[in-house]
Amino acid sequence: MSVLLIEAFYGGSHKQLMDLLQEELQEDCVLCTLPAKKWHWKARTAAVYFMQTVPTSTNYRILFASSVLNLAELVALRPDLGKLKKVLYFHENQLAYPVQKCQERDFQYGYNQILSCLVADVVVFNSAFNMESFLTSIGKFMKLIPDHRPKDLEKIIRPKCQVLYFPVRFPDVSREHDKDPETFFKVLLKLKEKELPFHVSVLGEAFTEIPDIFSEAKKALGSSVLHWGYLPSKDDYFQALCMADVVISTAKHEFFGVAMVEAVYCGCYPLCPKALVYPEIFPAEYLYSTPEQLFKRLQNFCKRPDTVRRHLYKGETAGFSWAALGGKFRSLLAAEPREDL
Repeated sequence: MSVLLIEAFYGGSHKQLMDLLQEELQEDCVLCTLPAKKWHWKARTAAVYFMQTVPTSTNYRILFASSVLNLAELVALRPDLGKLKKVLYFHENQLAYPVQKCQERDFQYGYNQILSCLVADVVVFNSAFNMESFLTSIGKFMKLIPDHRPKDLEKIIRPKCQVLYFPVRFPDVSREHDKDPETFFKVLLKLKEKELPFHVSVLGEAFTEIPDIFSEAKKALGSSVLHWGYLPSKDDYFQALCMADVVISTAKHEFFGVAMVEAVYCGCYPLCPKALVYPEIFPAEYLYSTPEQLFKRLQNFCKRPDTVRRHLYKGETAGFSWAALGGKFRSLLAAEPREDL
């Protein structure tokens, strides 16, 4: 068991990746986790929990953790883990993460991630957008400190960084405020008002309180709703995707978009904002700039559904599969330990 896997928020795409790595590494790894609840508390306190619960072993060579964990705290509390090659994986970053209400405590989450990068040996991001939005925001972010600000942190961290896309294999969708459900449902209700024929499936696992707009929209959409709510069965989830013609994102925050890639793989026509990570993942014809553009595209599809059903996706999904990315992850986790071990 030479690889120590630590996940402070074991749910959604975080869980998918750890489960996949554990399956591939089998007996050569140990997985330590905390449940995917109360994200803010996990980011603040997980290091102390893992200090007490991670088994001691002389066999460890590599520590792989997501950026929810304050890695700097953990290696200070557990010097034996500090000697390992430390790989930090960013599913999302707090320097580019939208907050509903900015408070002084929010500084700590981004600061924790910067500290983690400083002690990590390798820093991995799931997209170039994720990496650049983090690195180029460090200077501005540190200006929030009133005085005696650290300098040149981007220059220190950048050489450690690389992009390694999320290896898509299992279903992952979520319903949260940063996905902008208001825009999504406003567009659908406008289609409903014009009596255009369509059905909608809203699939997702909720890690936070569900916004009121969901229950309001479900009632207003009425018979147009085909599926509503989380589908715990992978087969049921993929079956729902295969039945759909179009998959829509109205996200205000996205650093990769596992569910969108999965839906496209299942034959859906994607419609995504011309922002965030989407231009990196999807060709230009699948991007929209305004809610009005999204409505017009959907209106045309409702009137002429065959144009979508006959469409052949012009992008590429194979490059995001475990088959394509597995070798890079294996190399990352099979690297030689540091010389001072």
